[in-house]
Amino acid sequence: MGKLRDRLNDSQRSGVYRVGSDAEVRVEAPEAVPVDLDQPVFDAFAQALEFPQWFGRNWDALEDCLTEKSAIVLIRNVPPEHFGVLADVLAAAAEYWKQQGQPFFALFVDPQRQLPLPDLFREK
Repeated sequence: MGKLRDRLNDSQRSGVYRVGSDAEVRVEAPEAVPVDLDQPVFDAFAQALEFPQWFGRNWDALEDCLTEKSAIVLIRNVPPEHFGVLADVLAAAAEYWKQQGQPFFALFVDPQRQLPLPDLFREK
């Protein structure tokens, strides 16, 4: 098991990060769920994470559903107008899972490294 896999298994490192590419993450964590935000944010999460029918398609409901299942989520094409609130919701879910002793990682794919997030790992 590599260092990246060890990091993704460590619940105390749960959080919201950026990665330049999702290639290494997909190799080390094939269970990672891609969420492509080229469609409406709530629809993209509901479809990718198979949310229940009752999902209310709002920020509070998104946070509620994210606390139902620990996951590694790879987020692509985030609309700038949604980044702040989405990052906050994902951080709250990560903190919830950290307290439960379960890993939860929200990884924004950011090849240009423009998002104000820490890097998950140092890429070569």
